Amino acid sequence: MPTETFEFQVEARQLLQLMIHSVYSNKDVFLRELVSNASDALDKLRLEKLRDDSLDADVSDPHIEIDVDKDARTLTVRDNGIGMSYEEVGQLIGTIANSGTAEFLRELREAQEGGGTEGLIGQFGVGFYSGFMVADEVTLVTRRAGESQGTRWTSRGEGTYTLEAVDDAPQGTSVTLHLKPADPENQLHDYTSPWKIREIIQRYSDFITWPIRMAPEAPATADASGETPGPETLNSMKALWARSREEVSEDEYHELYKHIAHDWRDPLETIRLQAEGTFEYQALLFLPAHAPHDLFTRDAKRGVQLYVKRVFIMDDCEALLPPYLRFVKGVVDAADLSLNVSREILQQDRHIEMMRRRLTKKVLSTVKDMMAKDQDRYTTFWREFGTALKEGLVTDAENRDALLAVASFASTHHETEPTTLKQYVERMRDGQDDIYYLTGESRQSIENSPHMEAFRERGIEVLLLTDAVDEVWADAVGEYEGKKLRSVAKGRIDLDAEDDDTADGEREKQSEEYAGLLGWMKDQLTEDIKEVCLSSRLTVSPACVVSDAHDLTPALENMYRAMGQEVPRAKRILELNPDHQLVKGLNQAYKEREDRAELAETAELLHGLAVLAEGGQPKEPARFVKLMADRLERAL
Repeated sequence: MPTETFEFQVEARQLLQLMIHSVYSNKDVFLRELVSNASDALDKLRLEKLRDDSLDADVSDPHIEIDVDKDARTLTVRDNGIGMSYEEVGQLIGTIANSGTAEFLRELREAQEGGGTEGLIGQFGVGFYSGFMVADEVTLVTRRAGESQGTRWTSRGEGTYTLEAVDDAPQGTSVTLHLKPADPENQLHDYTSPWKIREIIQRYSDFITWPIRMAPEAPATADASGETPGPETLNSMKALWARSREEVSEDEYHELYKHIAHDWRDPLETIRLQAEGTFEYQALLFLPAHAPHDLFTRDAKRGVQLYVKRVFIMDDCEALLPPYLRFVKGVVDAADLSLNVSREILQQDRHIEMMRRRLTKKVLSTVKDMMAKDQDRYTTFWREFGTALKEGLVTDAENRDALLAVASFASTHHETEPTTLKQYVERMRDGQDDIYYLTGESRQSIENSPHMEAFRERGIEVLLLTDAVDEVWADAVGEYEGKKLRSVAKGRIDLDAEDDDTADGEREKQSEEYAGLLGWMKDQLTEDIKEVCLSSRLTVSPACVVSDAHDLTPALENMYRAMGQEVPRAKRILELNPDHQLVKGLNQAYKEREDRAELAETAELLHGLAVLAEGGQPKEPARFVKLMADRLERAL
């Protein structure tokens, strides 16, 4: 059969140039693509042989071979897999030169102009054409298993390609690249360099099922024992996630974790997952023993390594786990997945979402088991990653119950041991309808807060929340098992009603006693507060400030402003302790004096002291200090 020359269609020529110059961000991946194709060919031969035992094919040593010729500047990737017939080669080339190419090119351009990457599924065999990124000419020689005649395809990736039949082709496929001159400035490396080939194979194709071999760099000579060194196997083929747990030691798992996470310490927990059915994938995940330094850095890299059929696709695949599990390291290997043409960006499809949901649930169930069976390891985990996990209470409503089940918090029940919400509810006193909590910078500052006084006196347990995210998730969650989550620093809290039904009369009497003072103070402090009232939460301090039930707390206001969101400053409520001598004296002075200018300063100081007591700052610190100094001077 004579050599036939074919001309690329105009659209196909444009598309080929686009593949060469635009689709791949890293030229090294051409070798990944060629090795992946070779691995697929070996897989197909194995299946074909299982289906047809009479197939005349050599399956004694399936492998992939890489040859380099520095003098001729060629690199060849060869396999002894299924191969292709003359017609199949024509169909492969026809896929890119066929009548759908113009439409494909139009969609590709629209994706680029829309600001996105080339989000099209790789169904046009473009992996093979990636070779033109590094080569001036590509030659493919192939023979299908069971056939006697082979085919040679040659092109310079410009206007034409040739097809011819050959009689001496071995079973399988070889792709020879006539390499361009090295140009490091344009990331075009010297791909005849054995160390560069090793680097690429170990990065992208280390876990390929079949051995990837490379002949020795120099002509093989016999060693001292008289044996000639054979080809070097470049890949480990040790895909630990594809082997049963019994076949893999803990040390091997730990070594893989250290390699993936760049951590010198062993992981806290190893998680295996194998999904079978219509969509198959395997996962090997690790929970680190220590939080990375950049856990709360906005630009920190996150995500697990993604493989498709053991071919490395990307390092930090963010789509497979939610942001609050960004500390999880590991590998996910899918049997098939929709990628874009360069295999560098995932398509947003149901398989990605399916894996994300399953992996998330698996991690949370592992933490729950750890909590039940190994309290020490759980304590370590929650200390290191609890703050990140609580972000999920805000962002992941689907898994909120699972997150609440593994969350623990400091509380007034015990000085050192945390509690779960379930344990809190079990300890709730009769008649208590709410789960009480208070947020602050530290446990000490919360325990010393005036808001805690009545709760401490009555022995009512309060959760002590010290992480910034606590302000947000408590509002987002709202309740647990029908019990409302309630801040002791927000809204009206009437603990007397829980203890003594006869307290109503006493409160009503105090309200009448202080009615004039309360109204006058509200007028004096109207720029800063919305209301002045008597408190049932104070037993020692003279006053405290609280937020209204549906208002943002000052901490939340500051958090939103730090994120660039301007929110109006909410006026708060000033609560007075009617049993405190300062408040009693102030009320008496209000009733006796007509000139209340000095009392107005006292009211201002009382408000400033209440703000300071909760860790805030008076609106005008200099004025507050001056008023306080004047009062101290007169007291001496």
